[in-house]
Amino acid sequence: MKSWIEISESRLRHNVAAIRTAADGAEILAVIKADAYGHGAELIAPVLLSCGVTWLGVADVDEGVRLRRALGRHDARILVMCGIEPADAPAMVEHRLTPVVWTPVQVRALEAAAERAGRRVAVHLEIDSGMARQGAAPGAELERVVDALHRSKWLRMEGVLSHLCCSEVRHGEHTVAQFQRLQRALDLLKTDDGEVLLPEWIHVANSSALDEGSTTAWVRHIGDALRANVLVRPGIALYGYCLELEGENGGLPGRSGELCRALQPVLTWKTRILATREIEAGQTVGYGATFAPDRPMRLALLPVGYADGFRREASSGPGDEWARGWVRIAGRRAAVVGRVSMNLTVVDITEIPEANEGLEVTLLGEGVTAEDHARWCGTISYEILCGIRADRRLM
Repeated sequence: MKSWIEISESRLRHNVAAIRTAADGAEILAVIKADAYGHGAELIAPVLLSCGVTWLGVADVDEGVRLRRALGRHDARILVMCGIEPADAPAMVEHRLTPVVWTPVQVRALEAAAERAGRRVAVHLEIDSGMARQGAAPGAELERVVDALHRSKWLRMEGVLSHLCCSEVRHGEHTVAQFQRLQRALDLLKTDDGEVLLPEWIHVANSSALDEGSTTAWVRHIGDALRANVLVRPGIALYGYCLELEGENGGLPGRSGELCRALQPVLTWKTRILATREIEAGQTVGYGATFAPDRPMRLALLPVGYADGFRREASSGPGDEWARGWVRIAGRRAAVVGRVSMNLTVVDITEIPEANEGLEVTLLGEGVTAEDHARWCGTISYEILCGIRADRRLM
C-alpha cells in the first residue's frame, strides 16, 4: 500500500460536541460533500448519525445516492446542496433525497418526478443574499420560484437557506448586508393571494460563521420571525480545521474563535520509507537538478507524489531557501529535497539515523497539518484535504 489515511473516530466525536456547543441549540446539518472533504463519506456518516446528527449535506445527486445506499437506511436526512439538473429529479425522489432549488425549471422537474412516484417531496429554497452563485435573487427571480412552489401539489418548501461570502470576517459589512437582504427577501415568500410559505427550517451559518459567533443570533432572530427551526452547516470544522478570522479591514485580531480552538484534526495521512541512499555534496536531486546540497546527505524515498495529493509546491527551492515542505519521521521533521514527482518524493533523513526502509512516515497529521500544506501551496486547508488519494481506515 503506497499510503493510507487514518480517521480518528474519537476526534470526530469531539468536534461534533464542540460544534453542538457553538450552535447554541441549533440543529446540525453536517456537510460531507466531496467525500467528506477527503475523509471518506461512507466512514464519516455513520459516526455522525450515532452522535445524534440528523442532517447530512452532499454536493450532488450521485453523492446522495451512494451515501443512501451505503447507509442502508431512509431516516437520515440528506440535503443535496449544489442544485439539480432536470434529469436528476427521478433519482432524487426515488432515494428520498432533499434537493436545494432556486428555479422554476427545477421545481417543475421535481414536481413531475414526485407525481409519478406518488410521493410528496420536501425541498429547500435557496435565496441569493449577495454571493451571486446559487439561489434566487430577491425580486422577480425569487417571486417566480415562490409562485412555482405555491402552485405545486407534490412539493413542500421545508427549508430556506442562503450562503455567506465572508463569514470569516468579524462583524463584516458584507455579512450585515447579506442578512439585511435576506430579511427583505423573506417578505417575498408571500403569494399573490396573501398566503405565506413558512419553512420548517432556516440555515445560513457555516463553520466560519459558527467560529466568528455573531451569525447564529442573526439567524435565530429570522427563524423566530418565521417560526422556523435553525440549522447550522459545519463542514471543515467537523474535520478539525477552520479559516483564520479577519477584522473588517483585513487585519487579524486573532487567529481563530472559540470553536476553532476547541477542534482536533481528524485525519492523519501516512506512508512508509521505500528506500534510502547517501549522496555527496554537490550531487543534484530530482527533476530539473534544482537541488544540490553543500554537504553529504542521507535521503529517504517515499512512494507518494502529486498524483496522490502530496503537492508539487512542497518541492524544495535552491540555495538558502531550499526548505519548504516536510514530513515527520520518528517524531522529527524531514524536509523535502528536490522536486516532488508524480509518484515519488525525496526527503532529508541525515539527522534521523533510525529512518530506514519500511519505517512509518507522517505526511499530514501531528506536526505537519493541512494548514502547513496549504501555506506551502498558497491555498486553503479545504483544497489540501480534498486532494488526497489514499485508502482510509477508521481508527
